[in-house]
Amino acid sequence: MSNTALSILIYHRVLARPDPLCPAEPDGAAFERQLRLLKRFFTVLPLGLAVRLLRQGALPPRACCITFDDGYADNAEVALPLLLRHGLSACFFIATGYLNGGQMWNDSVIERVRHAAGEELDLSEYGLGRLPIGKLEHKRLAIATILGQLKYLPFETRQGLARQLRGTGDSHYPANIMMRHDQVRELHRAGMEIGAHTQRHPILAGLSDLAARADILDGRRTLEQLIQAPVDLFAYPNGRAGQDYGPRHVDIVKDLGFDAAVATDWGVARQGGDLFQLPRFTPWDRGRLRFLLRMGQNMLRRAP
Repeated sequence: MSNTALSILIYHRVLARPDPLCPAEPDGAAFERQLRLLKRFFTVLPLGLAVRLLRQGALPPRACCITFDDGYADNAEVALPLLLRHGLSACFFIATGYLNGGQMWNDSVIERVRHAAGEELDLSEYGLGRLPIGKLEHKRLAIATILGQLKYLPFETRQGLARQLRGTGDSHYPANIMMRHDQVRELHRAGMEIGAHTQRHPILAGLSDLAARADILDGRRTLEQLIQAPVDLFAYPNGRAGQDYGPRHVDIVKDLGFDAAVATDWGVARQGGDLFQLPRFTPWDRGRLRFLLRMGQNMLRRAP
C-alpha cells in the first residue's frame, strides 16, 4: 500500500448503549474495539497534520484519521473519554445551529417513529403515506423511507415537515441530543480538532451561492468564537460530490481560506488529489476481521 494513501473515517454518534432503531451507530464498546484495531494496524493522525503530510508526500504507512459529523453530545460524553484513553485524536465537524438544545430533522423523524403506537403510522396529512410499524424491522424501514422522502426537499420545507412530525409529543424527544457550547470547548481543550460543518446543515446544492457562503461562514465564526482559535477544516453537509455540493461550493470553501475539506465519497486521499474534496467512509462492520477487510477494500478504491 502506498505511503501517500490516507484513510479518513466518518462517524456521527457513539451511543451510550445500543439503539435497535439505529443499528449502524456504534455504542461505546463497539467504538473502543475499533479504536484498538486502528491503533494496532494503522497510524492514526490528526486530520490537519495528515493534510500537511499528504501535501508533502510524507504520510506514514497506513495513515488514518477519525472524524465526526454534526455535533452530537455523545461525541463528548462517550467518544472523547475513549479517544483519550487510547491516546488518539479526532476532528469534530459541528453544525452550530443545533448546539444547546437543538435537534436535527432526521432525529425528529427517528423519535416520531420510535414513540408511535399501534401497527401503522399514518402520515398521509404530510404526504408521506401510511407505514407499518408493528415490528422492529418495520420501524427501521419506516425511518429509512421517511428520511429518503424528506432529505432532498428544499431546506425550509424539510425543516417545517420535521417540526410538524414532532407534533405535540415533545416530551418524548431528548433535550440534550446535541452538544452544548461547553462540550465544544471541552473537546478543544482535550486536544481534539474542531471543524466547520455550516450553521444549519443544509444541502448546499439546494441553496444560492450567497446563502451557501453565509451558512458556511456563520458556522465557522460561531466555532471560532467558542474555542478562541482558528477553524481551518470543513465538511460538506451530506457530502456527496455532484449531488450535495458541487464545484462552486468547493470554490467558496477555498475562497474563505479553509486549509482542506472532506466529503463522504468512499476511497482514500492520495498525494496530488484535491485537498478540498477528501474522501471519507463509514466502517460499520462490528467484527474484527470484517472491519479490517472493509478498511482494506476502501484503500483500493479511487477517489471520484
